[in-house]
Amino acid sequence: MTQQASAPDVRRVDSRHRYEILVDGERAGLTAYRDRDDRRVFFHTEVDDAYAGRGLAGILVERALADVRASGMRIVPVCPYVAKFLEKHGEFADITDPVTPEVRQWLDARLGR
Repeated sequence: MTQQASAPDVRRVDSRHRYEILVDGERAGLTAYRDRDDRRVFFHTEVDDAYAGRGLAGILVERALADVRASGMRIVPVCPYVAKFLEKHGEFADITDPVTPEVRQWLDARLGR
């Protein structure tokens, strides 16, 4: 008999400015952000190669964006994956702000780039 994998779990880790997706208790990926006033600026998403092809990035981003909505914040999708996700998921359009040069400069300064 094969063992069923548990459903992935997504958690916000404020101290590390990211959401993590866990599979069987192991971190499989993350989406990183920085907060600017009432906006959560997403700038990077990744899933470890060992977990590729399972749709985990989509689950991770969807739950992260739902958390942003529940927190009363807005989304700024600097991360290309998050931006592409939002193109396909219009249900978050009402809380999405555009990426501007000023936001990019702010993020670069915040990340020390």
